[in-house]
Amino acid sequence: MATVNIDRSIDARGMPCPGPLMSLIGAIREGEVGNVIEVLSSDEGSKTDIPAWVAKAGHELVEVVPEDGYTRFVVKKVR
Repeated sequence: MATVNIDRSIDARGMPCPGPLMSLIGAIREGEVGNVIEVLSSDEGSKTDIPAWVAKAGHELVEVVPEDGYTRFVVKKVR
């Protein structure tokens, strides 16, 4: 797999729902098309909320990686 360059990283570990998702939405709004944003979230709801929002908003979910105690989401802004 090719290495993805992360333009912005959001450490939302310990933040309750909907904090991680709202942080991602803010970063997407501030970013430019093509930016790649990483979100680290320990909130269980993020596992469904973030992929659902990314699909609905029309962006690209590059990867979802389960880590020890949190999940790493990598999202690319496409529009």
